[in-house]
Amino acid sequence: MSTVVLVAALVAAGLLAGLFYAYACSVMPGLARADDKTFVEGMRGINIAIVNPVFLLTFLGAPLLAGVAVFLNPGPRPWVIAGFVLLAAMVVITGAVNIPLNNALDRGGDDYAAARAAFETTWVRWNVLRALVSTAGFGCLVAAVLTRRG
Repeated sequence: MSTVVLVAALVAAGLLAGLFYAYACSVMPGLARADDKTFVEGMRGINIAIVNPVFLLTFLGAPLLAGVAVFLNPGPRPWVIAGFVLLAAMVVITGAVNIPLNNALDRGGDDYAAARAAFETTWVRWNVLRALVSTAGFGCLVAAVLTRRG
């Protein structure tokens, strides 16, 4: 059972790291080329679409599973603990920075230039950090699996 939990945490962490990486190197650079209205409306649409059961299960499941794995895996525990801490940090970053920016963008009205100016640079910067943190968490869980296997 402990291996199943650890591998599930690993898979969920990998999906999140890939998602935030894709935003950092394709979605946001692509939207950066758009006019203000297209950028804002595009992000508003993405912000609505991403709040779905599959994403939320992965987003919350990765750190939760890693936390459970801490107690189920006595061997590679330092790697699992590091993975858990990094995935928890990803949730904190998202909740403290990205979600409030998303909510402000949604309330930004029709002044697309102002809404974009208040959102884009900060959101992109913190998303890159989120991508790095979630990738590091994924890497720690990979190390835990490899260490566990000998």
